[in-house]
Amino acid sequence: MQNLIIYDSLYGNTRKIAEKIAGVMPQSKALKVDALKPEILQNIKFLIVGSPTQGGRPTILLQRFLNQIPANTLKNIKVAAFDTRLSEKDVNFALRLLIKTIGYAAPKIAKSLEKKGGKLAAPPRGFIVRGKEGPLADGELERIDKWIKSLL
Repeated sequence: MQNLIIYDSLYGNTRKIAEKIAGVMPQSKALKVDALKPEILQNIKFLIVGSPTQGGRPTILLQRFLNQIPANTLKNIKVAAFDTRLSEKDVNFALRLLIKTIGYAAPKIAKSLEKKGGKLAAPPRGFIVRGKEGPLADGELERIDKWIKSLL
């Protein structure tokens, strides 16, 4: 395995994206972060990490995993980050203001990966879900193909 997709998923939307990436990207595997240890990162060439946005951040479980990665573990490894999120245009003014203030998970994941030595292959990407639990918005699975091509 040369490419690894690590994700957390609360309602299945982020899992769908991770599995779609693994299905399109050669020599890759998608793994849920549940009981993973940083040792899983040995001998990989590309790491993609995804999470639902929870309070502007990745899930606690995913953030805990990222924090456990020793410094420079990702040196010379390409990295990318994605999240699932609500669309700002589909929420009320107060929630829109909150989103603008606290942001989304993907940029925070990307920063964590870069701090561990990873080389960001593309800007962090967000995929839209309808409502708190989803499903993914129309066209989002198709956007994944374009994103993967930009990564490769």
